[in-house]
Amino acid sequence: MGRRDARALAISLGVGAVGGGLFQLIGLPLAWMLGPLVANLIVAARGVEVRVPERLREVFLGVLGLVLGSQVTPQLAERVFDWPLSAALLLAGVAVSTSAAAAWYRRCGFDSVSAWFASAPGAMTAMILMGEKCGGDPRRIAIAQSLRVVLVVLILPPLFWVWEGASGGEVAAAVDPDPASLWMLLALPLLLPLGRWLRLPTPALLTPLLVAGLLSGLDIASLELPDWGLSGMLWVLGSAIGSRFRGLSSRRLARYAFQALVATLVALAVLALFAELIHHLVGVPRDVALLALAPGGIGEMAILAVALELDPVFVAFHHLLRMVVLMLVAPLWARFLPLPQRPGR
Repeated sequence: MGRRDARALAISLGVGAVGGGLFQLIGLPLAWMLGPLVANLIVAARGVEVRVPERLREVFLGVLGLVLGSQVTPQLAERVFDWPLSAALLLAGVAVSTSAAAAWYRRCGFDSVSAWFASAPGAMTAMILMGEKCGGDPRRIAIAQSLRVVLVVLILPPLFWVWEGASGGEVAAAVDPDPASLWMLLALPLLLPLGRWLRLPTPALLTPLLVAGLLSGLDIASLELPDWGLSGMLWVLGSAIGSRFRGLSSRRLARYAFQALVATLVALAVLALFAELIHHLVGVPRDVALLALAPGGIGEMAILAVALELDPVFVAFHHLLRMVVLMLVAPLWARFLPLPQRPGR
């Protein structure tokens, strides 16, 4: 890491620490994720160079994957037979919410390809690359996708906090981790390149998740983080999300944020209806069903599920399913969209 990158990282984490401490002092929910996220977003929009290197972000995503996979228990198999119905409702909700959000982006001046790929809720990197390949505007798609994830992360914890009488926003209570399970952290340098080699989607998260899920499901080992460890993980990952917006002027960010806010609220409203169906038909709590369908990234939603103790395995399964289906369907659907007209064509 060069001196410039090290300085940008130090500023990002320092600003994030101030934001996290302030949010905690005020008593806001999920302080050590939302505080660093908002603080980095503000300074990045004002031109301050903040950055969390991708490799460092991947390490902490890997830790999250281990924690998430460790939620799998042998008793989990008893619930799997309930999930096909919720999976079908998830896919139907994704189709309706994407259509509604894309219609809004078309009113905002997006071409058809950019509007649809900007509205697809998940697999962010894949949607940006596929959208560009199909003739869309990669910058517009990237900004819309990034802002949607940020807005969902900002909206849901306070919503649950109010919904559950301030109990839903608290990070999981401190635990005494089993020292014998800490060896799982030492396996990350092997698991991260393995995931890239296997070409898994979001390999930094999914490879540790699958390995930890197998070990925990067989009752061999599971990883639990103490309260300070979970808060530290949220601090780094929140700073990483907020620092994405460096180089974007405040005025342009405000315009894009308004467009993304409307699209996100529309998508959340639609998906909330499908979450209510899952709640009644499958018996899943409302907040768990909504988080499982929320149009955020799998990493960010997994963070919220673990931090808010909202059945992280159920949430991760549905987000993974949505991501895989979107990656398969999006290129096929793009063939039916009119190609955008570019100057000079």
